Amino acid sequence: MTTPMRVPPSEPEREQAAEMLQRACGDGRLTLEQFSVRVGAVWAAETADDLARTTADLGQAPVVGSARTVDKVVTVFSENKRRGRWRLRSPRLTLRTVFGSTEIDLREVLTDQDVIEIAGSCTFGELKIIVPEGVEVDLTGAVVFSSRNMHLAAVPRVAGTPEVRVHLTTWFSNVEVVSRPYALPPA
Repeated sequence: MTTPMRVPPSEPEREQAAEMLQRACGDGRLTLEQFSVRVGAVWAAETADDLARTTADLGQAPVVGSARTVDKVVTVFSENKRRGRWRLRSPRLTLRTVFGSTEIDLREVLTDQDVIEIAGSCTFGELKIIVPEGVEVDLTGAVVFSSRNMHLAAVPRVAGTPEVRVHLTTWFSNVEVVSRPYALPPA
């Protein structure tokens, strides 16, 4: 008895699945982290069944009340953390930190953009940006009496994920960009 030949999905089938995932991310049905994992599975799918599993549950509606829209984060003499599910209003996030501490976690951000831009300044403060593993990050801007570090996991870029461009002017500050896998909260 011969086993049936396994035919891998075609390039157009993979592209269609990746587009469905991108729309689902933009609609709030997937977080950036979920999108990254699933789009990686699209390109790794060996059979049509593998490909179908990546988009099988996309008919579900987004979680109600879980996607707050943000376009600006301002921290002055304070601590400000942007975590969990939130939606970017546009592809650009403006950031200002003065004598404060700001943490921006992009692992659950909802967006359908190809590029996410974070621009602004950090003066006498601390800024930490967390991205999912496999997302490309470009960090630029003036550094004056500051420390700037980027610690990204040594993994290949996940196809279809947005590029994150960070352009900051830093004065007497500490800026850190790290990649982390998404960890579910303890039950």
